[in-house]
Amino acid sequence: MPTKRILIIDDEETIQTVVQFGIKMAAGWDVLIAGSGAQGIQAAQAEKPDAILLDVMMPDMDGIATFKALQSHTETEQIPVILLTAKAQTAEKRQFNDLGVSGVITKPFNSLHLPEQIARILHWEQFDENFAD
Repeated sequence: MPTKRILIIDDEETIQTVVQFGIKMAAGWDVLIAGSGAQGIQAAQAEKPDAILLDVMMPDMDGIATFKALQSHTETEQIPVILLTAKAQTAEKRQFNDLGVSGVITKPFNSLHLPEQIARILHWEQFDENFAD
């Protein structure tokens, strides 16, 4: 079974590092990193990751604008996107889901549980046994 590839689009280096560490340690997946929406769109088009973790609050091009841009390109429109956000209100989560994102993960999060959350959101059943308690 091929290794999953996850693209992280987040402007904060600390978040990039924590997410990358958690995903590699807990699941062994490959991690691609982009520090802005524009870089993320380019990386998604070039690398075709299995999923994208996208920060909502970024300067210049925020997560919502980045998501809409990803959806407007045929080569990236089918890549599942999970938003990472500190905005945990139910109404905001509903708004995000109404946009068509695959899911929302609220900050702060436990980086070692991140792969499990991703697998559950995206229904990657083949990974369930890896995360059984």
